[in-house]
Parts: sequence; structure tokens; C-alpha cells
Amino acid sequence: MAEITARKRIWGWYWFDWASQPYHTLLLTFIFGPFFAAVATEFFMSQGLPELAADAKAQSIWSWGLAAAGLIVGFGAPIMGALADTAGRVRPWVAFFGMLYVIGAGSLWWTQPDGSNIWAMMVAFGVGFIGAEFALVFTNSQLPSLADQNEVGEISGSGFAFGYVGGLVALAIMLVLFVEQANGKTLIGLPPGLGLLDADTREGTRIVGPFVALWFVVFMIPYALWVKDVPKPGSKHSLKGAFAILGRTIRSLRHKRSLAAYLGSSMFYRDALNGLYGFGGVYASLVLNWPIILIGVFGIVSGIAAAAFSWLGGRVDGKRGPKPVIIGSVLVLMTVCLVIVNMSRDAFFGIPLTAGSNLPDILFFGCGMLIGGMGGTLQSASRSMMVRHVDLDAPTESFGLYGLSGRATAFMAPALIAWFTTVTGSARLGVSPLIGLFALGLVLLIWVKPQGER
Repeated sequence: MAEITARKRIWGWYWFDWASQPYHTLLLTFIFGPFFAAVATEFFMSQGLPELAADAKAQSIWSWGLAAAGLIVGFGAPIMGALADTAGRVRPWVAFFGMLYVIGAGSLWWTQPDGSNIWAMMVAFGVGFIGAEFALVFTNSQLPSLADQNEVGEISGSGFAFGYVGGLVALAIMLVLFVEQANGKTLIGLPPGLGLLDADTREGTRIVGPFVALWFVVFMIPYALWVKDVPKPGSKHSLKGAFAILGRTIRSLRHKRSLAAYLGSSMFYRDALNGLYGFGGVYASLVLNWPIILIGVFGIVSGIAAAAFSWLGGRVDGKRGPKPVIIGSVLVLMTVCLVIVNMSRDAFFGIPLTAGSNLPDILFFGCGMLIGGMGGTLQSASRSMMVRHVDLDAPTESFGLYGLSGRATAFMAPALIAWFTTVTGSARLGVSPLIGLFALGLVLLIWVKPQGER
């Protein structure tokens, strides 16, 4: 059997990003999320709620579902990571959580257009989301072993860029061949699934779940072939050992000011970013009344920006380090949130718009480019910064702790959005708490050392 070169191992690792990204691009943000919101809104309107109240109710359900899934990931990630570190094996965990990814995504086919099973489908989405997030924790932990510290920023950025291209290609295929418009045809005028799917029951949109599941299975093959574990001699999985590693790492935080500040900072700004990802498409559906097909085109524009900026961000990271990249990305995303909160079909920052104005659509397309571009750059630089703080004796547990910082409060953004949406009765104003979360993350970056803390 031919030896697996270091370059091939890096490319195998890249392929995980390509394979897994569609869960976030197609399901969380641009197709299933808005579809779920629209179905839930129609369901609540059929129960007698006015449209604005039905919009708020739909967004609240989506928010609480994401919050619950985030809690499970947040508190489970460091334990799972520590358990993997006791034996030095990552691949079995990636395979297990990949199976949850496939089951959860595939189950979304059964979403009923009349909204009669929205809670069951929220659970199915959560199962797949948990699988995707846990698998990411384990593959992130392999980054320090791919190259030395001076190269991980560029590798991380290239991985995110490659993943976004994968999400972009998958989204384009869905729009061209499957997702039906109001006239029952796809973006280029074809019947959904080349006539094999029923547009009246939204099968062209519902097929997104099985499509994402199949995409993952096929494109994980290079990862499975080229990214091998290096088990620790004479070691085996031990729950007792896992808790010992976890306890040691948590206790050590009081002596590692930079790491503690970074985990706190990333906890807030990554929570806010996930809030943007989770509600960008929902906002377009509920506030701007965009159809799914237009949201998909919006996703393509956002995906192109994400791939380009992630790659460029990786280059800047390689030359100047990740901290300036993180600060710049957070500032841009705070500005985007401010624009979104102050924009509706009728007014922009309180200035009335003429009836039928396209300004909100144009501005939101611009916001989408910045969310995709700066979001991808922020995630890449954050992963690179964590490598500068990682414990090389327990990399998976360290990234499990990083996963905890990103998910322990993952309920916060959805819960705050749900609460603000309920209190204000507005899906638009419900997004405003994200500005505060980004600001908290920015303040805590003051105590983070640019070169990390080993």
C-alpha cells in the first residue's frame, strides 16, 4: 500500500470540510431553515394567528430547537474529546457522529408542507446538527498534527475555503435541479428532480435532507482513506481517564490567562456568529418575504464571498497571526447586525422607503456577502488561534474545550433571539442581542496573547 504523504493527509482533512459544510449551508441557513420557518408560519396562521405573530412563533420554535442542540454539543464536546484522547483515536468518533449527521439530515425528507410534524422535524434536524458539530470537534483536533504552528493558519483558512466551495456547489445543484419556485419549476425552468419529484408537495425542497446526507457519505471517502489515527501504545478508551484529563485542563485555566480569555471571547462571538448563520435565511423569509429560490441565490453570493475571504484570511493569518483577523471580522459583523436590525420593507434606520423599494433586498445581499466572508474568516482564524493554545498531549480534549466554549452558551443567542422576538413581536428586532454578544467577545480579546499560550 502506498505511503500517505503529509500533503495527501492535509487534503484528506480538507475533504471533511467539503463533505460536512452543506449541513450548515443548505440545512441551517439557506434552504431547510427558511423552508421550516415558512411552513411553521403557515401552520400557525391556519390556527388563527395573524402573520406577524405567526412569524414570531415560527422563529421562536427554530430558536429553542437550536438552543437545545447547542447545549448538548457544548457540554458533551469536552467529555467526548477527553475520551478520544485517552486512546489517541479520532476516526471511530467521526464515523459515529457522521452516522448521526446522515440519519438526521435524511429524515428531513418527511417534513410535511402543512406543518403537522414541525416538532418531529425539529428533533431530526437537531440530531443531524449534533452529529455535524461533534464530528467537527474531532477533526479540528487533528489540525495541530498536520503542520507546524506557522502553517496552521493558512491550512485552516484553505480548509474553510474548500468547505465553502463544497457548500456552494451543493447549493447550486439544489437550486438548478430540485428546489421549486411558486410556478413549480426550478431556477432554470426544469421540473423538480427532472420530473421525478412532486412540486405540489414540495418534494423538490424536501429532498435537500437526503441530498445532504448522500453528499456527506460520498465526499468523506478521501478523509477515510488518507487521514489515519496514531493510537497511543498500550492505551484504551477510559471514561475515568477522560474525566481526569478534563479536570486537569479546566484546573490549569487559572494559570493560563490568555487561554481562559480566548475561550471566553470565542464563546460570545462564535455564539453570535452561529446566531447569524441560523437566522439569516429565516430573517430573509420572515422579514423580507423572500421565496426559497431567492434565498438560495443569496446563499450562492454569500458562499462565494465566504470561500474567497476564508482563503484571503488564511493568508493574512499566516503573515500577521490570527488575532488581527478575528478583531477585524468581529467589527464588520457587528456593523452588519446593526444594519439588519434597522432595516425593514418600509424603512431604513427610521427613514421611510417608497413602496416596492428594492433597497432592502440590495442591502441584505451586501450583508450576506459580509456574513459569509467575515464569518468564514472568523472561524478559520479562531481555529488557528486555538492551535496556538492547544495542549499537544491532549489535542482532542483541548478542542473539546474549544467546542465547549463555542457551545456551552450556544443556547444564549437562540434564547435571546427567541425572547426578544416574543417580547417585541418582531422577527427583525429579535436579532438585536447579537450585537451585544459580539461586543463582549471583542472586549475579552484584550487579554489574549497574539502568539498564544502553550
